[in-house]
Order: sequence, then structure tokens, then C-alpha cells
Amino acid sequence: MRPQYFTLNEANALLPRLSDLLLQMKESKAKHDQLREKATEYVHRMSSNGHVIEMELNETRQELAKATAELNSLIERGRELGCEVKDIDQGLVDFRTERDGREVYLCWKLGEPEVRWWHELDTGFAGRRPLEIKP
Repeated sequence: MRPQYFTLNEANALLPRLSDLLLQMKESKAKHDQLREKATEYVHRMSSNGHVIEMELNETRQELAKATAELNSLIERGRELGCEVKDIDQGLVDFRTERDGREVYLCWKLGEPEVRWWHELDTGFAGRRPLEIKP
């Protein structure tokens, strides 16, 4: 499947929807991570407390499975928009585009008012360079 390409205007038009989606993703991921830590803690404690902890571990694992499904659903919604969510915690999103005859990413971070950066496909956030906006 060929990746979707975005103009700067198309990418900027998605930012309100992406902002909401990323905030939901961050919340969902935080819940997921908290449940994963809780399950790990229960596994460590089970050796000393047996059955009671095992029931709590099973309940936590069920909640974790639901949280995982919710997070995956949100990530899929991002994919359906055609963009690439690179880091949920930082709110990093890339939009594939063409620049000077080659594929690159327009790069946006949650909280930025608009897309103002780009980078090569293989450099990531560390390789961001400002867009030169032509009047």
C-alpha cells in the first residue's frame, strides 16, 4: 500500500483532530503503563502471598488487555488519517510529503501551533529542520 502524501496545508488542517487524538492516546497509554506496572508488581508479590494476589493479578491482566485494545484502536485511528504517530508520550507526528523531488516528513509535535518542521525519512525528530515558507 502506497503511503499517503500531505501538503503543508493538508497536514495543518488535521492538527485539531490530531491534538484531540494524541491527548486520548497519551491518557490511554498512561493507564496502560500503570496497569502493566501493577501486573508486574503482583507477579513479584505472588511468591509470598499466593491466592489473593493471583486474583488481583488476573483482574489487572483483564484491565490491561482492555487498555491495550483501547490504545491500539486509537493508534489505528491515527493511521487511518494517513499520518504516522512516532511517539505518543512526546506527541510526535510525521506526515509524508515530497520536497525537492524526494520523500521526506513534515514533522509536528503536540502543542506546536502548526507544522513548521521537516526531516529526512531516516533522521527522525533529532534531524528536524525548519520549513522555509515561501510567500
